[in-house]
Amino acid sequence: MNRKWWHDKVAYQIYPKSFYDSNGDGIGDIPGIISKLDYLKDLGIDIIWLSPCYRSPLADQGYDISDYYDIDPRFGTMEDMDRLIAEAKKRDMYILMDLVVNHCSDEHEWFKKACEDPDGKYGNFFYLRDKKEGELPTNWRSYFGGSVWEDLPGTNKQYLHLFHKKQPDLNWENPEVREEVYKNINWWLDKGLGGFRIDAIINIKKALPFRDYEPDRADGLSHIDKMLEEASGIGDFLGEMRDRTFKKYDAFSVGEVFNEKEDELPDFIGENGYFSTMFDFNETIFGSSPNGWYDAAPITPDDYKKCCFETQRKIKDTGFVSNIIENHDEPRGASRYIPEGDCCPESKKMLAALNFMLRGLPFIYQGQELGMENVPFSSIDEVDDISSLDQYKVALDAGCTEEEALNSIRRFSRDNARTPMQWTSEENAGFTTGTPWLKPNPNYVSINASSQLDDPDSVRSFYKKLIALRKNPEYKETIVYGSLEPVWEDRHNLMAYYRKGDKTLLVAGNYQREVQSVTLPSPYRRVLLNNYPDIETEDTVITLYGYQVLILEM
Repeated sequence: MNRKWWHDKVAYQIYPKSFYDSNGDGIGDIPGIISKLDYLKDLGIDIIWLSPCYRSPLADQGYDISDYYDIDPRFGTMEDMDRLIAEAKKRDMYILMDLVVNHCSDEHEWFKKACEDPDGKYGNFFYLRDKKEGELPTNWRSYFGGSVWEDLPGTNKQYLHLFHKKQPDLNWENPEVREEVYKNINWWLDKGLGGFRIDAIINIKKALPFRDYEPDRADGLSHIDKMLEEASGIGDFLGEMRDRTFKKYDAFSVGEVFNEKEDELPDFIGENGYFSTMFDFNETIFGSSPNGWYDAAPITPDDYKKCCFETQRKIKDTGFVSNIIENHDEPRGASRYIPEGDCCPESKKMLAALNFMLRGLPFIYQGQELGMENVPFSSIDEVDDISSLDQYKVALDAGCTEEEALNSIRRFSRDNARTPMQWTSEENAGFTTGTPWLKPNPNYVSINASSQLDDPDSVRSFYKKLIALRKNPEYKETIVYGSLEPVWEDRHNLMAYYRKGDKTLLVAGNYQREVQSVTLPSPYRRVLLNNYPDIETEDTVITLYGYQVLILEM
């Protein structure tokens, strides 16, 4: 494998609206991010991915972009963005932006021009179909519920939107659309951006010609995945984008890829892959149901272990995968992957180590390093996220009670990850001096950065030690490039694996409250990390306390 500048890095995702508010308007902003760069540098972060802060109506929290060349005034100015890139560079850090090019906003200039002249140049920037009374062009269901087809204002046509109706899909079959995308990517890279996280990219290739699929709910519509499974030829678009943009700059790119076929992995993240890396979503999609969140199965510790190892076996040494516990589209990982009632500093540290030491690039989502948890919503009125509001309705329509429907929102709502970052125990978690756009999680009084910064036993301090271990010259070669070999796989509620390179490391986590013992094949040389103050051993037998995790040099 050709070694790249980003292989040994650690990445951190910022959701700008909820990170830090510098001017008291209740919304996080770019100056707020700049003021916290030293906090991230102290943690050991190298790469910072910003969720969208482009000009946007915020129908889908910035993933509906009305101007790819401007910063939304709510987040700051282009001068602020230039200063962020420069300040990050001073600290040897790289800024990534979100590349959202499956769709734009219905307030984008292109869409406005398509409405004015649907048969003209900009009409072909989108998927338009003639409107037929009582009949839709296809029976596909939007990711956010309802049909993917919406009337094009002022015309007798309809337009395609796989997501929100304010997010019309761009027609990637049109070379002029692709040229505009590449021009914008290069404009940002010329500014000094380190690269991009690529949003919802599999959706850019539709199965042509359009057709209906078997309905899977009472609404008579079909999940969009059925169409995507039939689509082929996306590599032509992605290879062209790579060659015209990222490759020329040696830029970093990470793909949000859900529907890749296994034989396509080398094409996506191999030696000349479309992207530098792609996220592992194996754990996040586990237990999902076509019926909706209310019907999703919980993930057990053994399920989590199986999901992680499945991905590691699939990827092998094809390339680098990016490992996550949570992101802006998922609930908090501590609440999701730790059995109910067992969230505590020890279990959060165990989850951190088991994920962080996997082969690949670790991504931390804001607040994850503090062990932030899901929100105990008391009413659907406290929820802002459009997908959560849709899933609440889906649950009620399926016969769930209001409490059952709300419980599914508590488990899976994207707002769990979007509540303000918990900086202090002061009012509004120290996020803003104004009224926050989304209410903070009430537990900020006990879970916050200020209380953890100088506490050597805090969750944040443990993450800092994990990052330092990954960068330690003595172990970096093994952790970054070494192989991963699962061990004791059939043991219930035990997740353990070797990392083998010029050293041999054993990572072992007791994924339950009850103690359990493991017998090592030989004595260990050194304890590199332990989330307990001590280790109980007798010869080569180690007794692991509840949720204890060990990283041992063998």
